[in-house]
Amino acid sequence: MIDLNGKRALVTGGSRGIGAAIALALAENGTDVAFTYQRSAEKADAVVKSIENTGRRAVAIQADSADPEAITRSVSEAVSALGGLDILVNSAAIGHSGTIADMDVNEYQAVMDINVRAPVLFAKAVIPHLAEGGRIVTIGSVLGERVPFPGITIYAMSKAALTSFTRGLSRELGPNGITVNLVQPGATDTDGNPAFGAAADFQRSLTSLGRYGEPREIANAVVFLASPAASIITGAILTADGGAIA
Repeated sequence: MIDLNGKRALVTGGSRGIGAAIALALAENGTDVAFTYQRSAEKADAVVKSIENTGRRAVAIQADSADPEAITRSVSEAVSALGGLDILVNSAAIGHSGTIADMDVNEYQAVMDINVRAPVLFAKAVIPHLAEGGRIVTIGSVLGERVPFPGITIYAMSKAALTSFTRGLSRELGPNGITVNLVQPGATDTDGNPAFGAAADFQRSLTSLGRYGEPREIANAVVFLASPAASIITGAILTADGGAIA
């Protein structure tokens, strides 16, 4: 167990998939957790109960990551509920498939608003609350580094942007003793990309391990980067893809 006892975290997109796994893993290691969700209050309530079962505090905050005002409000609510923040995990994201030739500009903008602008705005809102030892961890994608098939250009672009965001922000916050890192999952078994979906066998074939990742495996990487054990690591890109880009 990594000791994060007494730390306070905000996880965006924490009601399902990787975000929910991160919220629970942080709680299991001693962190009080606030998390945002967009639609499913029922799933959010289930995550709250799971966190509370670990003995930690849990707060579910309804917020649309495409709405800058909702982002600012959610950070304020998290700070108020938990008495401050030590960790931000940017997990909320949406997928997109389709070619540039067939691109709908509104769909493009939605991807950029949630996958790129939201992590920036969440960080901007959280930074004033982070003291020395603070952590910002963002969830990217291995597709931000390598695009192995057509039809995912826009999504890959959005995730690639997070690399520069992470490296640049690490330079800005390093003098304050705050670390900023990026985790790049590969194919991970979630509602949006199930391990037995139509393209699952192809995605497995790209990996060295020959399997999908589990949300908990991505969460473990985040917990490490949020912990004192990773105090020297900042501006780093941690790829957790089963060897898909080996």
